[in-house]
Amino acid sequence: MNQFSFLCLITLCIALVGGGCTPKKPDTTQPNVIVILMDDVGYGDLGSYGATGYTTPNIDRLASEGTRFTNFYAAQPVCSASRAGLLTGCYPNRIGISGALFPRDTVGLNTDEYTMAEMFKDQGYATACIGKWHLGWQKEFLPMQHGFDEYFGLPYSNDMWPHSDVTGERVPENHGRNKYPELPLIEGNETIRTLTSLKDQDQLTTLYTEKAVDFIQRNVDQPFFLYLPHTMTHIPLGVSDKFRGKSEQGLYGDVMMEVDWSVGEIMKALEQNGLSDNTLVVFTSDNGPWTWFGNHGGSSGGLKDGKLTNWDGGQRVPFIIRWPGQVPAGAISNELACAIDLLPTFASITGGQLSENKIDGVDISPLLRNTQAKSPRESVLYYFNKNRLNAVRKGIWKLVLPHSYAQLITPGKDGHRGKVQKRSVEQPELYNLMSDPGEQYNVIDLYPEKVTEIMLVVETARMELGDTNVGRTTGQEIRPIGTLSGSNN
Repeated sequence: MNQFSFLCLITLCIALVGGGCTPKKPDTTQPNVIVILMDDVGYGDLGSYGATGYTTPNIDRLASEGTRFTNFYAAQPVCSASRAGLLTGCYPNRIGISGALFPRDTVGLNTDEYTMAEMFKDQGYATACIGKWHLGWQKEFLPMQHGFDEYFGLPYSNDMWPHSDVTGERVPENHGRNKYPELPLIEGNETIRTLTSLKDQDQLTTLYTEKAVDFIQRNVDQPFFLYLPHTMTHIPLGVSDKFRGKSEQGLYGDVMMEVDWSVGEIMKALEQNGLSDNTLVVFTSDNGPWTWFGNHGGSSGGLKDGKLTNWDGGQRVPFIIRWPGQVPAGAISNELACAIDLLPTFASITGGQLSENKIDGVDISPLLRNTQAKSPRESVLYYFNKNRLNAVRKGIWKLVLPHSYAQLITPGKDGHRGKVQKRSVEQPELYNLMSDPGEQYNVIDLYPEKVTEIMLVVETARMELGDTNVGRTTGQEIRPIGTLSGSNN
């Protein structure tokens, strides 16, 4: 071998070795995106938000390597509506969805709505939904008709079955759930098995996690969007044997520790495949804790009340976002944001296009990259079942409007529901959420100008979206819910 050939060989070897040691520079224009959505996890249920009695080290690591939000809101304080808002960027009642859908319903998310999955898919992303869907269980409403390439999970809540949530036995014939079918576990568009026992539900978190890791491993070479809406911690609680009895806080703590394990497995899959730095990960919840169930419900972390109410315990939820090099590590943002902001934000980050249909979300990407930035979101509407506008937050001020709700009197225990009673807010109430996050001190008499200011937002919302509390059953800008072909619903 002559000297020139030898030098060329040495140069080539150095280049190959060097190339193998140099990590691929992340493509920040098309990051992978993972949204982990918990069910009924409250503001105080994570270690990074003050939880005690169990640990959530993997979720807390997301917070230490990313940014944690303290004023982030779900779109509504209940299952279906919250998910509809997250995926479409709209207040749920704008698209005809309010409250929770049931197995008897023949409606679902309208396929005319442009979802987060469709936005990613249109950019060449692989897309998967793994977990609880709850936006219509019939085939034409399932995830694969809304932009997802793959689906695996339950089509609605795990308590919508004909069994006791405590014993697992069949409910009596006169029970409202007696005519519900067994829980269908769906893959693609087909039911692959049914869940008929509490033991079956114990395996859900593990199943979802295995499917999520497999999806990541199969899509190493293309950008992907993974939407992982866990069934847990919805009643009835289910946990695998490897986590049962692990926590100091009973079954709820065990379930939270298994969910934390799931997050760890997903992060491990990203790291092992060299995807950690180029994957944006979000962890949040669909609404606050179901406090009616006592030790089987979560914690609102000092916020008032919980799920099914428009007090902040029902709608303010944990939100953590991690994206190395783009989102500040170990930061806390106190700015106002909402789940409906995620769609326009992800579109802005990835260069995606939005539908021509009006949405309510705003692009908060500048806020994600700079915690000193001010949120473009000025207000949050607190809507609930049957299109009731129960409150509006503007800045640090929250105006609670006259309405009725179910107030917890005595918490339940070990899966049994507690005692609730109807309570009415007779007159508007005003709270300063910066100084009074627990909504204990009504200061409406001290700040009449704030009431006047917020009422302008109220009137606009009532005009566009309606408010059955004041007799406006519909608004001028509500789009239809999806209905089955030939259905009169």
